[in-house]
Amino acid sequence: MFTAPWVCRSCAHSLKRANIFQLIRRASTTAPGGLPTSLFERARKITAEHDQLSTQLAATFDTKVAKRAGEIARVATAFKELEKATASLEELEPLLRSEDAELRELAKDDIESTTAELATLRHNLSVALTPKHPFADMPCLLEIRPGPGGIEGRFFADSVFRMYKDYCSNKGFRTRVVKYEISDAEGVKGNDGELPLQEAVLEVQDEGSYQLFRAEAGMHRVQRVPATETKGRTHTSAVGVWVLPSFPETGSPEMESDFENPESDFYIDPADVKTETMRARGAGGQHVNKTESAIRLTHIPTGTTVSMQDSRSQSQNRVSAWRILRSRIAQQRREAREELARSLRSSVLANSQITRGDKIRTYNYQQDRCTDHRSGLTVANLPNVLIGGDVLDRVIASAQAWLAERDIKALEADEGAAAAEEQKKQAK
Repeated sequence: MFTAPWVCRSCAHSLKRANIFQLIRRASTTAPGGLPTSLFERARKITAEHDQLSTQLAATFDTKVAKRAGEIARVATAFKELEKATASLEELEPLLRSEDAELRELAKDDIESTTAELATLRHNLSVALTPKHPFADMPCLLEIRPGPGGIEGRFFADSVFRMYKDYCSNKGFRTRVVKYEISDAEGVKGNDGELPLQEAVLEVQDEGSYQLFRAEAGMHRVQRVPATETKGRTHTSAVGVWVLPSFPETGSPEMESDFENPESDFYIDPADVKTETMRARGAGGQHVNKTESAIRLTHIPTGTTVSMQDSRSQSQNRVSAWRILRSRIAQQRREAREELARSLRSSVLANSQITRGDKIRTYNYQQDRCTDHRSGLTVANLPNVLIGGDVLDRVIASAQAWLAERDIKALEADEGAAAAEEQKKQAK
């Protein structure tokens, strides 16, 4: 009797006797990227809820019901697609016992393709079940600062800034340079005409850009021979990239209310902020020498400081500084909650956390390659990466895929922790 090639040796069964759903569930607890039974059951309940809400909406429209239905629609769709593919396997099973050899061969081919599709559908359902990041739909701020490496680190920080700016331009994203500050070393330029960047903040104004770029946060390492190197030695420097959510200056009433809501991540008590004015430094002529237009805000409870001098208007610098301060504080609060959640679940993610000190990517000029150390992807054609081309698109996509897998593992770890806690309660 024919045995399907996709059944592992340790649990091989003929398709004649195998219940497809049981096989999927058993395999999903061990196979990479599989779907644990607890998540499968959660998806089933959510789908039933979505069907009930859809019936309710067909009779009478209700805003709250419609909102909830929209929130869980992705899970319901993914679950139904998985059910449909599973049903297809069940329908193909009898054909493997057909006396027609050609029909058996066709059934075998269909089973192989459907089984491959099942793996994708299980992954899609896992992604749909993963809680959406609270800042996912927001615009974002990309903050870029040089790390260890002296003047060479500042030069590469400028390269990273240009890379993201060009990438956004190539993708058609709207951007605004909120801050671009170079060091006092005038006339000094790097390998590709880079300037010694002190700090830059690039706002990507499209909704959802936070979700697109959030995997870019971390330390970006460069290995190359600096323009100032006389002996041809390769130097290693690092650049820090922060990805923060950004509120529009004039957002929706719901978003604006978050500034005044003490429960919001973006709320900051003005009494907790120290404001200082000073004269801007650098290029600017008499304006720099005579006008105290620069602003420094310090959030006293956390020590977080934001300085802004890009505009000649003190009020505009104040508005920009407050936006960045709110974003930094909101991100810190989000990270604190995530850290607390990690401490309460198992250590399944202990070796894969993103921290600002992690080396997430390396740009090697001599070897013409770029490597993302989380996804494991290495690509050639570094010049295309640095101009924000399609090769960088591949690297960013691989980091996003890695982040999605990490979120799925976090979800599964939470489910496992909840199941273990429930077992303890039942055992008492």
